[in-house]
Amino acid sequence: MRLHRLRITAFGPFGTTQEIDFDDLSAAGLFLLHGPTGAGKTSVLDAVCYGLYGSVPGPRQGGGQGATLRSDHAQPAARTEVCLELTVAGRRLEVTRQPPWERPKKRGTGTTMEKAQSWLREYEAGGADGGGVWKDLSRSHQEIGEEITQLLGMSKEQFCQVVLLPQGDFARFLRADAEARGKLLGRLFDTRRFAAVEQRLAEQRRAAEARVREGDADLLADAHRMQQAAGADGAELPLPDGTPGDPGLADSVLAWAAVARAGARERLTIARSALAHAESGHATASAELDDVRELARLQRRFADAQERAARLDERADDHERLAARMEKARKAETVAPALALRADADDDHRRATADEARARAQLPATYADEGAAGLAGAARKASEELGGLASARRAEHRLSELTAQRADLDRQERADDELLQDAAGWLADWDTTRTRLRDGIEAAQEAATRTEHLAGRLKSEQEKLDAARRRDRLTQEAAAAQERLIAAREHATAAHERWLGLKEQRLADIAAELAAHLGDGAPCAVCGATEHPAPARKSAGHVDRATEEAALAAHQRADEARSAAERDLGTVRESLAAATAAASDTPADELAAAVEELRRAHAESRDLASGLHAAREALARAEREHDRRVAAQQEAARRVESRAAMRDALAGERAGLEEELTRARGASASVAQRAAQLERQTALLTEAADAARAADESAQRLKDADARLADAAFRAGFDTPSAASAALLDAAGHRELQHRIDAWQNEQAAVRALLAEPDAAAAAQRPPASPAAADAAAEAAGRRVRAAGSACDAAARRCAELDRLSARSATAARRLAPLRETHDRVARLATLAAGTSADNERRMRLESYVLAARLEQVAAAATVRLRRMSSGRYTLVHSDDRTGRGRSGLGLHVVDAWTGRERDTATLSGGETFFASLALALGLADVVTDEAGGVRLDTLFIDEGFGSLDDQTLDEVLDVLDSLRERDRSVGIVSHVADLRRRVHAQLEVVKGRAGSVVRQRGEG
Repeated sequence: MRLHRLRITAFGPFGTTQEIDFDDLSAAGLFLLHGPTGAGKTSVLDAVCYGLYGSVPGPRQGGGQGATLRSDHAQPAARTEVCLELTVAGRRLEVTRQPPWERPKKRGTGTTMEKAQSWLREYEAGGADGGGVWKDLSRSHQEIGEEITQLLGMSKEQFCQVVLLPQGDFARFLRADAEARGKLLGRLFDTRRFAAVEQRLAEQRRAAEARVREGDADLLADAHRMQQAAGADGAELPLPDGTPGDPGLADSVLAWAAVARAGARERLTIARSALAHAESGHATASAELDDVRELARLQRRFADAQERAARLDERADDHERLAARMEKARKAETVAPALALRADADDDHRRATADEARARAQLPATYADEGAAGLAGAARKASEELGGLASARRAEHRLSELTAQRADLDRQERADDELLQDAAGWLADWDTTRTRLRDGIEAAQEAATRTEHLAGRLKSEQEKLDAARRRDRLTQEAAAAQERLIAAREHATAAHERWLGLKEQRLADIAAELAAHLGDGAPCAVCGATEHPAPARKSAGHVDRATEEAALAAHQRADEARSAAERDLGTVRESLAAATAAASDTPADELAAAVEELRRAHAESRDLASGLHAAREALARAEREHDRRVAAQQEAARRVESRAAMRDALAGERAGLEEELTRARGASASVAQRAAQLERQTALLTEAADAARAADESAQRLKDADARLADAAFRAGFDTPSAASAALLDAAGHRELQHRIDAWQNEQAAVRALLAEPDAAAAAQRPPASPAAADAAAEAAGRRVRAAGSACDAAARRCAELDRLSARSATAARRLAPLRETHDRVARLATLAAGTSADNERRMRLESYVLAARLEQVAAAATVRLRRMSSGRYTLVHSDDRTGRGRSGLGLHVVDAWTGRERDTATLSGGETFFASLALALGLADVVTDEAGGVRLDTLFIDEGFGSLDDQTLDEVLDVLDSLRERDRSVGIVSHVADLRRRVHAQLEVVKGRAGSVVRQRGEG
């Protein structure tokens, strides 16, 4: 990461816009940031941090973000802004951030709050004019933060600790205890996952222990149930000692259960023998009891028959009286029709008389002595008067219609009032509703614009992802092509060497090959001689021309294969270079994650934009509703005016009708009431006339019925009709009398049959039976059987329950075995990771172990610079020794080469503490950088602490800082030490004044 330019406006102590060119300052490799106390040196570093992460370092965060960052010297209309240009991961970016602020209103007085804004742009070389262009990437705070964090590979805390080196923090780090060092290292290296592993192992241990304890508790509960099921035997057999979680508890419970089951089976065998003996005795006693009961039953039967015969003799006179009464009732049945006729006539007469009296009671006293004819005449007269009220009734009906119309007008008036109030209330909120709907349309339109922007970014990122995947695939293909080329080269070299060897061997034996063609007298092809005294002969393994040419052809083919492999490798490398240029060095996984995030953002924006049509439709519906309510309001006003004229017309007609009805009603309240009175009077007179005629007719019928009844009673043999009526029986009385006569006769026949039975007569001659003794003996035998059966059932239930609980305990023990093994394994791992295991000699937690490894790396990286700063005297070493009874792992000591002893870092002097902490900070920066993925950090800042150094030590420290330029780094020193202004030529001075601070920049020249 390299900083290029920083522009700050209305930020911290800077009231106006200030620009800093880090490229000019970094040209020398070492530059000084100085100024008086409170001028704003640290605010420059805050601006860098704010530009990258949207917030300042933690100790300077303060309260409200916008209120803290805004300069008190800024003009009211000037907006706070930080713009930072940097290069990271090969990309040149520009980040612009504006915190929220209260600006003056454009109209009127007062202020209004504006939201925070952020922009991210990237410089792309090779634009239309050849100079490159800036391309907008995002305006989202979250997207910009994620992009910067991903490119840097560090959180804000790591950045502030690694790039903005706070010397005071590392001085405290040198003197801190293990716990404080652990907190700082844990934040920088993010070892939360190892702490999570410890916590997860502890949770698994507790869960496994809980499951084992739960299983053991269930086993002990089953053991207690088995002890209860065993009864007295279980009480004599004590349960095994142990608590849930103890080893061997399951085996003890199972062994105890086996002993309990054996005792229960022995008790069951004894109980079954006792039950068989009791059942035999009970059978004998039951047979004796049956014989005694049968004798007693026969004796009681004969005695009962004798008693019933005696009672029949006593009731013989009653039986004769009942027979005489039955005969008299048969005679009275001939008079029954006349009695019924007379009773009906009497009932009719009484009802008619009562109806007449009731009808006359409703009439005025003037009609008390009138007969049926007089009452009928009065009814006709009242009916004629009722017919004359028809016209008045029509007038009264019309008056009721007018009243209903008046009520309908009132109801319409109330409805229109409600409609006007509702319309007025709705229209009062119309401006707010229309503004809200239009805001929704604008939001959807902005989402549509954002969707198009994201679609372009998504296409670009997808192309980069495809290129990255091609790059990864071509990397593998290039490696394979490289291996094939190496193999082809080796094969071509071997073929070439073989061909050369064969050619050399053939040349060595070429004389023998020529001698093969010599003949006597023929000249030699070499010397021309015709005599050949000693021609050369072919040696073993002679190489002829065909063999050499075959080797040459193999060499040529191998060489062609090598050339083809080189061409293939070149083609693959060209494709790989093109893919790498398109995808840079970004891993495909990161690009895939970025593409997926863009897809998600694009989908969210597209979903929001899809509501544009619905928002427009909602606005159209609201506008139609507005027009409808305005029209309804106007129509209701017109109806109010027309109702006033209708009310006047109804009032005039009502006055005429009321005058007519006043004459027709007379003393009554209404015509209807007068008509009702006449109708009631006519009905009462008619009813009274009918009742008088019915009473006269019923009196005549009663007189005729009395004469016929007297004649029928005399013929049946009764002196008077009353005597015949008294002798007459109704159906229920006749059945009751006949039933009593039949019952006496049936009882007499049954007694005679019982006294004639031979078994009962013979039993009566025997001594009286005593069933109580036999019953007591049988009951005692039954009790013995029930007791034995209960004991046997109880013993069987105990055996069954013990078998069931034992089987369940055995199953639970088998199921518990793997749980106990898991618990033992997890417990060993948890205690080892937590540092409480005996196997962990140094009692180091897993997180502390990881941090100790990181601290060891930091100490090694810091020692490289510390030796140079201290002229080879001091070395930082990590110590994992335990301190007292605590845990080990995060000790930090310094080795003094002058004394050869190792001592605590807290014993260093002020100057020694400074360059030791500086070395530690630089070493930590290297380690954190490597941990974050190897992001190159080309710009570092060191804040204060140089005032405690002497001249020699200061030179050595500056030499170390100057050596960072070997890696093309630039280091900014934040200090107000005067000597540094002479030693460091590139300077950035912060000057404070009443109108705010300003910056002055001086380069190397």
